[in-house]
Amino acid sequence: MATKIKLIGISKVYETESVETHALQNVSLTIDSGEYISISGPSGCGKSTLLSILGLLDFATTGQYFIEGQDISALSLDQAAAIRNEKIGFIFQSFNLIDELSVFENVALPLRYQENAIPESTIISRVNECLAAVDIAHRKDHKPNQLSGGQQQRVAIARALVANPAILLVDEPTGNLDSKSGDQVMHLLEQLNKEGVTICMVTHDSRYAGMAKKRYQLLDGKLVEESLMREAV
Repeated sequence: MATKIKLIGISKVYETESVETHALQNVSLTIDSGEYISISGPSGCGKSTLLSILGLLDFATTGQYFIEGQDISALSLDQAAAIRNEKIGFIFQSFNLIDELSVFENVALPLRYQENAIPESTIISRVNECLAAVDIAHRKDHKPNQLSGGQQQRVAIARALVANPAILLVDEPTGNLDSKSGDQVMHLLEQLNKEGVTICMVTHDSRYAGMAKKRYQLLDGKLVEESLMREAV
């Protein structure tokens, strides 16, 4: 099974003049193709920091990070941005859609920002494919503010999938949804994983965390697989 993500000894230290905060401590993690993992933990434990590093929105203080075998630890900001756009799909609780653009154009954005220009016919085909996959194709000409929260999150998932990323990074995907819409979004993610999509999800909801095939707890900046925690008890 191909390895999508590999972290080796990742630590993150934030420094001010008087305080040194260790947000992550010696975190190692391997995510293989087709895996679905969840990372849980209390507020302030380092979940957001870890997700930012995985998503190349921030960089570790020490340690190595590989995406599909490529060491990205020493990339420049521009190089990191290019890899992020090509290899990583993001799903946030706040959707982050652009209200002035149609659903179709929101989903097309990652393809339009690829380093190498993609033919318009390919963009149209791929966007329509992803909209169909999340059952929102019938709304492709609508604006995001004309959709419900659950529908907007489906659009965000389609946008995250459109560039065929190595991994989906999912940050509290149900945080702004009612329970019914949240359940629908989680079942959609589960179905996408069954179809081969690799997913790493951060959530505070233990019920949703339990839907992942492999579960981790992040406590005081240290990552532990739940099965290992149970064995230690």
